[in-house]
Amino acid sequence: MESAATVQPLNHQLSFLFPTKLIRTKASPCRWPSKPATSHSTRLYCQKMYVPGFGEASPEAKAAKNLHNFFTYIAVRIVAAQLQSYNPEAYEELMEFLGRHSLNDGDKFCANLMRESSRHKGLALRILEVRTAYCKNDFEWDNLKRLSSKMVTEANTKLMRDYVLETSHAESEK
Repeated sequence: MESAATVQPLNHQLSFLFPTKLIRTKASPCRWPSKPATSHSTRLYCQKMYVPGFGEASPEAKAAKNLHNFFTYIAVRIVAAQLQSYNPEAYEELMEFLGRHSLNDGDKFCANLMRESSRHKGLALRILEVRTAYCKNDFEWDNLKRLSSKMVTEANTKLMRDYVLETSHAESEK
């Protein structure tokens, strides 16, 4: 039997935990106002959300580093696919090198590839060219933002819905 209760939006369910309105001001620190506007809303004044634990780099800088390494991975895949069709010998050399070296750090991978041999140097330069071209011309930055936001929203909704259904089912059995 389905529950007659409707699932309310996440922001309504958690309104008692978080301020209903964020006011962004030129002031850098976040602070509670000395006098709330109404008894129903508490306003928090801040420039941006503080994210602890990132040390010297912002979350955006960390994401950029991961994207940088991801672009190297994409470039290696593109170059490998190109080589497979028109230069099988170079393709085999690249695959052998990939078997011995990790792609986790894209710059380290390319530096090691350049120093392997003059033939590998040409492959590394081609990977660098493709990495730049892909980043500047082919990667869909707007789509990344849209998909990321959509994934977060959908995942949050699903998790909260599952939790509410689980807890409401458990309470109705008591």
